[in-house]
Amino acid sequence: MLKRICNNNRGIALIITLSIITVLVVTTLELNRKARSSIYVSSAFRERIQLKQMAMSGVHAAIALLIKDKEDSDIDSIQEDWANPKKTEELLMELPFDFGSVRVSIVDELGKIQVNSLVKFPDGLAFNESQRRMWEHFLNLAIPVLDRTDDTAPIPIINSLKDWLDRGDDDLLTGLSGAESEYYLDLNPSYVCQNGPFHHLGELLLIKGVTPEFFEGVGGVPGIASYMTVWGMAESTNNQFTFNGAININTADLPVIAAILPTESEHLAQSIFEYRAELSDGKYIHSLSRPTWYTDAPGCSELEIDPKLIRATSDLFRVHAEAERKDLTMTVEVVVKRVIEKKTGKWHGKILSFQEK
Repeated sequence: MLKRICNNNRGIALIITLSIITVLVVTTLELNRKARSSIYVSSAFRERIQLKQMAMSGVHAAIALLIKDKEDSDIDSIQEDWANPKKTEELLMELPFDFGSVRVSIVDELGKIQVNSLVKFPDGLAFNESQRRMWEHFLNLAIPVLDRTDDTAPIPIINSLKDWLDRGDDDLLTGLSGAESEYYLDLNPSYVCQNGPFHHLGELLLIKGVTPEFFEGVGGVPGIASYMTVWGMAESTNNQFTFNGAININTADLPVIAAILPTESEHLAQSIFEYRAELSDGKYIHSLSRPTWYTDAPGCSELEIDPKLIRATSDLFRVHAEAERKDLTMTVEVVVKRVIEKKTGKWHGKILSFQEK
């Protein structure tokens, strides 16, 4: 009897021992898994921090290039170092990265159509007529006649844009085809009319008549988003704001140049576009310093552009920096404004917008 009891106790002890060992093994394996996972997460986090630092180094190098340009030049154009990919590449080669690389591009935001300038701020009630005509010209060129509907034709889109921007008009519709909150509240999902400036370009997709295809492009053809910006706000009287809307003809893309030309003169846009970029022995041969340099382009001697629509300088730029390291990439995109320090008289770059991808 006693022997059987002892044998049973030894069996129970063995089972308990095996159970404890099993628990310890499982616990050890789980701790090991968590430790490896933590190491992996820490490593990935560390890599992202390094990538972000690399990308921001590219951003600051681009800002330094823009500041130098401001100190050296009275105009801004595609002929300058900041707009030359080879020059930015040479600048980045001076950054001391042991591993990885950074690519940077700089785009003039004021070489685009400034959507908020369609109406006259700060009141925000009436059309800016020069901008309205330019918008109508742009949309007539951008929207094929066969693709137009009652909502997606140029005039309805322009009227709906104004209704989104204007304020203090008791939600009165612009023309017969505008859209105020009553229209948007009937949608699913519903939303109200902004009655103020656009803060993000994607808000254009909320506008009656602006389709994703029209906004983003389709079949390799860029959409209107490629040629527009929400930036361009400037101070007006009494510390209020306005949007001038003047476009830098020295940096504008071809469709934008076509839009600012008088109606039926858009065919001259290609001549202007090519003239400003013409090279000889690797050097630009045409000066863009005169406000009306475009009249020197072939076929443009009699051309007159509304002076309210164009400018030759800019202080707003979009910097796109992409860092690559160990098969990982990170993109940082900022909008930077060149501003002058009143006390010192020195220029510096102020980051207005930051986006990490």
